[in-house]
Amino acid sequence: MPTYKADLHIHTLLSPCGDLDMSPEYIVETALRNGIDIIGITDHNSTRHCQLTEFYSKNRNIFVLCGAEVTTKEEAHCLAFFPNHERLAQFQQLLEKHLPDIPNDPDFFGDQIQIDEEMNIIYEEPRLLTSALDLSIEQIEREVHALDGMFIPAHIDKSKTSVISQLGFIPFDLEYEAVEITKHTTKEAMIQQHKYLKNKPFIRSSDAHQPDQIGTNTTQLTMPTRNFEEIKKAILALAND
Repeated sequence: MPTYKADLHIHTLLSPCGDLDMSPEYIVETALRNGIDIIGITDHNSTRHCQLTEFYSKNRNIFVLCGAEVTTKEEAHCLAFFPNHERLAQFQQLLEKHLPDIPNDPDFFGDQIQIDEEMNIIYEEPRLLTSALDLSIEQIEREVHALDGMFIPAHIDKSKTSVISQLGFIPFDLEYEAVEITKHTTKEAMIQQHKYLKNKPFIRSSDAHQPDQIGTNTTQLTMPTRNFEEIKKAILALAND
């Protein structure tokens, strides 16, 4: 069965912290050059560049997993992915409803621009996308799963903006398909610190904000073909690794 190299945490130039070189087209080209088979588009609290990234992946040997990196009320970052455009659009509506009305300062935080296929700016998000939503991590998890999505607490080893840094642990009643770690730790080290993670799937991602970060931390997924359901099955199977 084929094994695919996945980097499931990549920001486009829509994220205020994303480099302006991180256009959807350049992300796809860079990922292909780096031998990446699956990429996850996860801008802060927005899904607006997912479908454009899919456009550039057409007829190319790469699969785009569409989602967002959500900031919970507790300031914990979580990845959310969805199986189709309908569910993605529904989640975008939820994000827009619950993002607080805190204006972005482009000179301080960075630009938040959406572009089209011709690289024209078609939208600039006025609210700061890195703000925390007014929903708890449990509320967001339930919303994601109600839309048939995947929910993954992000970079749980980080000393800030992770569920463990914010709460001290991952709530035991929280449902999640996997946890994500950075290149600065290992699954074994995290299980040593948090025994309840022993039988949980782990993924590794780059959290790329710049082109040279794409593919620097990846997950190997074994599956017959690349689609949302097979990726989900392959991630759940990582619990046995």
